[in-house]
Amino acid sequence: MTNQYCVIMAGGVGSRFWPISTQRVPKQFLDILGTGQSLLQLTYERVSNLVPAENILVVTNLEYADLVHEHLPILPKNNILLEPVRRNTAPCIAYAAFKINKRNPDATMVVTPSDHLITNEAAYVETLKNALAIAAQNDFLITLGITPSRPETGYGYIQFKEKKLAEDATLKKVKTFTEKPDIEHAKAFIDSGDFLWNSGVFIWNVKTCLEGFSKHLPDVFDTFKDGLLSYDSVVEEVFINTIYPQCENISIDYGLMEKANNVYVLPADFGWSDLGTWSSVMDHLKHDAHGNATIGKRVLLPNTTDTLVVSDGKKVIVADGLAGYVIAEGEHAILIYPKEKEQEIKGIVSEVRLKWGDEFV
Repeated sequence: MTNQYCVIMAGGVGSRFWPISTQRVPKQFLDILGTGQSLLQLTYERVSNLVPAENILVVTNLEYADLVHEHLPILPKNNILLEPVRRNTAPCIAYAAFKINKRNPDATMVVTPSDHLITNEAAYVETLKNALAIAAQNDFLITLGITPSRPETGYGYIQFKEKKLAEDATLKKVKTFTEKPDIEHAKAFIDSGDFLWNSGVFIWNVKTCLEGFSKHLPDVFDTFKDGLLSYDSVVEEVFINTIYPQCENISIDYGLMEKANNVYVLPADFGWSDLGTWSSVMDHLKHDAHGNATIGKRVLLPNTTDTLVVSDGKKVIVADGLAGYVIAEGEHAILIYPKEKEQEIKGIVSEVRLKWGDEFV
């Protein structure tokens, strides 16, 4: 039996991709790139090249249980961890770590989001194999850092302690984490040579992970520790539904990675994108002579440049004279929005919900 496990986090709403991504069917369950598979299915296939199927767990919100079954029918029911409420990534990872620890206290684990794009899967698998081997032998909390190609303001950054990145990029001690910077700071980060993009992928052995929770998030640790006998039993669901609402709403980055002193980053380059914005999706699509990209058929774009159109193809869409826009057609809403302001879409979703209710988001 292998000691290697993978946890896929699939409980987010993906509101930046509204109105295609909705609370009922969020981004990870969509074929957002037109590949014929959802982002969750692509993630599962990717990690199945790394760990055996029975060692892959998916953590999602209770309301998406049927969607996970539908998209991953091969996944054992006991490997789908259902959160009754959203409490960010730290409780999600704690739940998975305690469950894995009960099955195999010698386990090492990869934690990955369900909605990222990886274009070089062979390099991705090789990088994680290397990280898992390191984690098995050391009490390190490891994250993957992506070699930056531009001063991106939509990503988090990790600063490592060595001044410059060596040609043979190996594990680096983490100095600081920085959330999405403004453009001037992003440029300075790139120029300094000691910053990497934060991929949101983590690797550690389960013992080190739980020790980190015990030290830096003791309330979360104690809450899940109370259910040691519940995991993989008939009372697990009752226990989780009881304690989860009590958990602090906190990310793993803020709650653990930014506080611990045994955090390392492994520089990597495998064609990564977190697909966090419509522009990041557009970057991976074919463009016409005017820089436009489309998902779906029956689109006419006279005198239009640098514009993304996302449609189910059931309607004809015509846009004349636009430059730098996103047009996205959902089941109950249509978005026409400047790409340069796309970071505002999450706020627009909240405004739509407030004015017209959950039906439209």
